[in-house]
Parts: sequence; structure tokens; C-alpha cells
Amino acid sequence: MSSNTWEIQIPISNSKPTRGQGFPLGNKKGAGGKFKQEQNTDNMTKIKFGTDGWRAIIADTYTVENVKRVTQATASWMKNNKQSKVVIGHDCRFAGEMFAKVAAQVFGANGIRVHLAKGYVSTPMVSLGTVKTKSDVGVVITASHNPPSYNGFKLKSAYGGPTIPAGIAEVEALIPDENVVLELPSLEQMHEDGLLNYIDLELMYIKHVEDNFDMEMIRNSGIKLAYDAMYGAGQRAVQKLLPGSVWLHCDDDPSFKGQAPEPIHRNLTELSETIKNDATIDGGLANDGDADRIGMYDGDGNFVDSHHILLLLVLYLHKYKGMDGKVIITFSVTDKMKKMCEIFGLECQVTKIGFKYIAEIMTKEKVLVGGEESGGIAAAGHIPERDGIWMGLLLLEFMAKTKKSLKELIQEVYDLVGPFSFDRDDLHLAEARKQEIIAQCKNNAFSSFGNNKVVRVENIDGYKFVFNDDEWVMIRPSGTEPVLRVYAQGPTDQRVREILDAVHGELG
Repeated sequence: MSSNTWEIQIPISNSKPTRGQGFPLGNKKGAGGKFKQEQNTDNMTKIKFGTDGWRAIIADTYTVENVKRVTQATASWMKNNKQSKVVIGHDCRFAGEMFAKVAAQVFGANGIRVHLAKGYVSTPMVSLGTVKTKSDVGVVITASHNPPSYNGFKLKSAYGGPTIPAGIAEVEALIPDENVVLELPSLEQMHEDGLLNYIDLELMYIKHVEDNFDMEMIRNSGIKLAYDAMYGAGQRAVQKLLPGSVWLHCDDDPSFKGQAPEPIHRNLTELSETIKNDATIDGGLANDGDADRIGMYDGDGNFVDSHHILLLLVLYLHKYKGMDGKVIITFSVTDKMKKMCEIFGLECQVTKIGFKYIAEIMTKEKVLVGGEESGGIAAAGHIPERDGIWMGLLLLEFMAKTKKSLKELIQEVYDLVGPFSFDRDDLHLAEARKQEIIAQCKNNAFSSFGNNKVVRVENIDGYKFVFNDDEWVMIRPSGTEPVLRVYAQGPTDQRVREILDAVHGELG
């Protein structure tokens, strides 16, 4: 159940590991992977969208001028598709309000009506607001779980989820190669002209939660929660929804105390220790910077990763609530999901990594649960969007209705599919070495890792080396950070660590 995701930094050929966690400038070499910024012949930054939007280091390539370029491309794309209304929000990151206002002005200069959020908001709040206001597009100024030196630009569609890959490609193709030269209207002028409306997306979200959950039952269940906002945009909403909880990092700090706001165990040790040291706390919930990802802890302070959360949600929604639908998982999620779906007679589909692939299916088919290894999960009865707060409330509801602890519910999962553990290492490698490893994977250079013999290889997105029904390792470059990710599954924490160490031995 525990997933202690380590971060390994390996210098290669005298190059230094790049973390990009300085604030606000960071390391200029940190914007690698699929979202790296390349220079064209005119020295203009070539902007690329990665797995989940465009992300870059603030004041390096994430600048006002480049935000204008991306916004202009979005506005042009909207006008090409006869769309005229957008919702804009920003999270808690440095200068988020400024970048959101600049985006609003660019849309206004293009005659597009803007709903601009009051204060910081979560990504799911923008997605829900896009649906509730019947807008065509949502824009979130956020870099999600990335280090504090980053900011980003996410696109949402009218259905309340990530814009599909084809749409993203069309926007990317429209990004101008030169700085945008526009006479930008003031926000005051936009408001007078009917092009700008300020909107309380957080209030809208809280009302939506109250309409869909029996919050009084959850509040009166006796369950005491510890919540870690990681200084992120979910803090105010959870404080209002669950006022009796224990609060960690629920204040405004755009530096995130120098730590990437990703809800994995190595970033949440204070939450774990808080639970261990207080016998009255029944569990913990954490969200990332824009509150679309989830991490949880049981009453003993043990980390409950997204694989276990996905299994718990399928168990609750299907077995206890009698709901049906397809289950969609990305390539790095545990195969135990397939086993549970087989037991329950549910169809399970595996996609490439990136929630946009799940969201696209959710707009066309009946889906019960869809989710990623990284903690981005969606469920039936809500918008087709990752929502860390909503998923946490579903599991609190599960506990409250069954009067069982999270640990007892996880045992129900194990009784069905068997116990397992999962972990992930993030390797900071020189780009040349990273590409060399990927080429080795592609050319079937690895027949074993230590004493672990590979019986088959799957390559939907990255390379998964299967040892047996319960043990595998996967190698894949991140689409949101400049790292090579190594994932592993095994029956115990110790066995998973042995597998990961064996991989490090082979990679050198």
C-alpha cells in the first residue's frame, strides 16, 4: 500500500542534475521533456504543449510575451471554431493573477467574452465553471504539481475536461512565431463593453459539492481528517466543506517552501507524522498545487497511492452503489485494476499516459472510473476531469456509509485482487543518456534486470517489462518534467525496492 516515490539525481559526464526548484527563476535548463522550449532561427521560443498543457520556468520562457502568444493562438482557434466565451482562473503560483489578467486582455482584444475568476481557484473549479457558464473554453494558469519556479497554461473544453489532443495540436500550430502586437483593452474597459465578468468559481464549486454529497452525513460521521493543501488552491474549499479537520500548509505561499506540490509520500511526511502522532485522526487527504490530484493516508499514517484509490473507487461505485460503466486507466496503473474489472464483469481500457486521453473517451462513452498513476482521477457523476477534492469526498462517503476505516476497505480490495505495492523513482539524467536508455528499450536491449527475467514487453506509452503476473517495471520519460520515470510493482514494499535497485544497476 505504501508508495514512497524517491527522487534520484544522477550526474552524467560532469553535467549537474536539474531540478528547477529555485524561486522564482529556477534553473533555465529545467524545462526539458515534451514541454521543453526550443529556440528557432529567429531566437523566438518555440512553445510546445506536453502531456498536460504548456509549462515553463517563470521569467525564463514563461513570460508575459509568451503567455500573450499562447493566448492569441487560443483566441484564433476559438474564432476559427466560431467560439466566443472563455473562463479563466489561476492557482496559487507566483504572478498567477497577472498572467490571468494578461490572458483576459488578449481574449478581449479578440472580441471574446471572459469570465475571470475571483482569486485563486483549482483546475476542477475552472472546468466546472466552463460547464456551468456554458462557455466554450476554460484556461487555467497553473503548472499543477511542478516545482514552484514553473507556471503553465492548461486548456479545458466545454464539457468540463481537458481539451482533446487534436484540439491541442491545432492551438499549438497557431502559436505565432513573433511577439503579439495588440492594443490590449484595460479590464475596466472590457467590463464596460460587456466583455468581462468576474465570477466566484469557488462558491460555484462548493454549491455543486453540496448538491451532490450528503455533506452533513460526512461531517457528522465522526471521521476526523487531516488535510494537507500543499499551499495549493484547494485549501479554502476544503476548509469550508470539512471544517472539523486538522490543517496543514493551508496558507498563501507561492514558493511552496521550495518543494514541488505533488501529493506523493516523500512530499507529505509531515502529514504522515501528524496522523501517526494523533490517535484521533482517521485518515489524511492531500491535493497538489491546482487540486486536481489526490494522495491519501490511512489512520496509521500509511500512504495510500492512486492505484489503491482507483481500486477503492471501483469497489465503492460498482459493488456498493450498483453503478456500471467502462473503467479507463493509463499505461502506468497497476494491472490489479484489470483483475478487479474481470471479477466485476466491467470493461477495462488502457490508454497512453495523460488524462486528456481518458477525458476524450469519457465524453463519448459511459465511464465508471478513469485515472492515472500520478493521482489524477475522475468518476461517474461528475465532470470528465481530475478532481482531487471530489475523489477524497467519495472515499470519505464510502467510509462514512460503511462505518469502516480506510485500512479495512483496502483489505476488501486485497481480498479480491491480492495485496501489492508500487513505487516510482524519478531519475534526473543528462538528455543524451536519457535518449540512450529509451533507444535501448526500443531495441529490446534489456532481457533482464538483475535476477529479474523479462517475459514480455508492452509499449503502449513507455516500456513495461513484465516479470510475472504480479511484478513489472516500466521506463518512460516524463511529459511534464525533465526526468526519466521508473515505475515498479511487486507484492511488497521491499520487493519493489529490490526491483527498482536492479534497474538502477542495469542503467548504470
